[in-house]
Amino acid sequence: METADIISGPTKFWTIASLLDAAKNSLEARGFEDARLNVELLLAHVLRVRRTQLYANYDRPIEPNELADFNALLERRLAHEPLQYILGETEFMGLPLYVNSSVLVPRPETELLVEKALETIKAKGNERVEILDVGTGSGNIPVALAHFAENAIITSIEISAPAVETAARNIRPYGFARISLHREDVFSDFLPGKMFDIIVSNPPYVPAEDFERLEPEIRDFEPRVATTDGGDGYAVIKRVIEVAAGKLKPNCSLLLEIAYNQSGETERIARSCGFSEVEFFNDFSGIPRIMRACR
Repeated sequence: METADIISGPTKFWTIASLLDAAKNSLEARGFEDARLNVELLLAHVLRVRRTQLYANYDRPIEPNELADFNALLERRLAHEPLQYILGETEFMGLPLYVNSSVLVPRPETELLVEKALETIKAKGNERVEILDVGTGSGNIPVALAHFAENAIITSIEISAPAVETAARNIRPYGFARISLHREDVFSDFLPGKMFDIIVSNPPYVPAEDFERLEPEIRDFEPRVATTDGGDGYAVIKRVIEVAAGKLKPNCSLLLEIAYNQSGETERIARSCGFSEVEFFNDFSGIPRIMRACR
């Protein structure tokens, strides 16, 4: 978007109300959903107020420097940069997280993954539960597990150095005594001899041929290495299952997020690796998205 799409001239007098309306129209004209919410969040960020405060100050004049800052952010959104990256924050299971382009934006499917992990933890009572999180990204999974399960002790691994830095920023408030973060490759012999009660992972599962058809927010901005394995979508899934077969204690569980059409092949891989109990949980669209497997 060009600045002129919002500013009709240097003497234009802008208020919160008129700027929100003009910016919303610009987003809607380019096919963006939730245009009003987007511009409200961007303007609240620029003005350093809560969204609700915009409505209480509709006639407040916009200063030139505020207008320039807002337009800079709006241009980024119109280029399809994810809103969460522009704001530098998001929420996961109601918890605030810092995010940037080094990590995926956490999604509702992964909240389902954590909910099923929490159910598995609860079934173990009050005993200490050792958890391995493979591919931590922003740290959303260990942060949520540590927040909602006081008996959870989480080891997280991540191959990307920038992602490790982002995860550390989110994990730090919870203390590294309960969450240990390691830069490790799941395809290496990492943490030899270490065994776990639960292994949880949201691996890169999008096939390479599907990646190019993803919406630009994902394809052009989110880290490719966290989205696709560069092949058929099963390379990391298979490796995580193999790791779980060797690192899970007896009668313990692997929880894995998968794509909408991967349940059949993922179950086959799990059973070939010795998992006799395999079940799937559907997302809000009724699609199997979370596998729980037990040896």
